Amino acid sequence: MSINMNHNEFIEIRDKNILHIRDWGEGPEIVFIPGWPFGHEMFEYQFTQLPQRGYRCIGISMRGFGKSSKPWGEYTYDIFADDLLSVIDSLSLTNVTLVGFSMGAAIAIRYMTRYRGDRIANLVLCSAAAPCFTARTGFPFGVEPGAVDSLITQCYSDRARLNADFGKKLFKDSSSVCPQLLDWFQSLGMEASPFATAACLATLRDTDLREEIPFVHVPTILFHGLHDQICPFKLSEALTSPNEAVLTGELAIAAGSETISTGAQPAASGITGAKVISFENSGHALFYEESEKFNAELINFIEKKYSRAEKFFGPATR
Repeated sequence: MSINMNHNEFIEIRDKNILHIRDWGEGPEIVFIPGWPFGHEMFEYQFTQLPQRGYRCIGISMRGFGKSSKPWGEYTYDIFADDLLSVIDSLSLTNVTLVGFSMGAAIAIRYMTRYRGDRIANLVLCSAAAPCFTARTGFPFGVEPGAVDSLITQCYSDRARLNADFGKKLFKDSSSVCPQLLDWFQSLGMEASPFATAACLATLRDTDLREEIPFVHVPTILFHGLHDQICPFKLSEALTSPNEAVLTGELAIAAGSETISTGAQPAASGITGAKVISFENSGHALFYEESEKFNAELINFIEKKYSRAEKFFGPATR
C-alpha cells in the first residue's frame, strides 16, 4: 500500500518494509531499477529530462539501498522481483516500459520470468549484469568468481574504498570526470546497507539466468557501453539470439542474415528479437556519459521511431 510520507515517496511492501520511490511526470510509464549499490538517484539525468518529454518516470530504490528499508535477510533476485511487483500493484501501473541497469537488468529478467512479464510492455536492459555476471563452465564472459569474493571481503573491511574504486570503474575514463561526480556516486553507494551490499555481490556471483532469457517475450532492447569494465559488452551479445542482434559501432554482429562484423559468438538462444545499441563513448555509466543518446534512444524504442541503429525499427517512421 502507498503511505502518505514525503509526498508519497515511500511505499510499504510486505514484511512492513518501505521502498523509496521517485514518481515524476505524466504520460506513458517508465519504471527504473538501479544497479548495485545505488538507489534511484543514479537516474538523475533521466528524471530531469524525460518528464519534460511527456513520460511518467518511476524510480525504485530496492530494499537495502538508498533510502529504502535495510532489513537483515535474503537479497535475491526473487526477493527483488517480488518487491517490484508490490510497487507496480501499489501504483496500479499498466503497460510499463521496464528499465533495468546492471544488477537491475538481472532483476528485470527475473521479474519477466517469475511473473510472466505482468503489465510490462517493453524491456530495456542497460549495462546488464546478465545472463551471468561471473564466468563459469560454458560461459567464459564476466569476471572471475574469486574477484567477487575479494569484493565481499573488502565490503566488510573497507567499504568506503570499495565504493571509491567501483566509482572510478564506472566510466570510460575516470580522469575525465570531475571529482565531485565521483564523490556523489560514492555517497550514493555509502547510503546502502553494508550487509545488502555484500549479499548482492554473492547474488551477482552465483545466479545464472541463461535458462530464463528465452522466456522473455516483450519487445526488448539492450544498451551497452563498448568500454564497460564492469559488465563486458559481450554480456549483451550473449542475451541476444543469433542473426537478430543489431548493434551500432564497431562490434555490430548481424542484421537479419547479413553479417556486419565478427565478434564473440552469442549464446545459442537469447531474448527473441532483442537488439543491442552500443554506446561507443561510454563505460558502465552510459546513462550519464551519453545521457542525451540514452534518453533519445529510450524514447525511440518506446515510440518505435527511427534509431541510429537504422535496421532496428525498419523503415523510418519520423
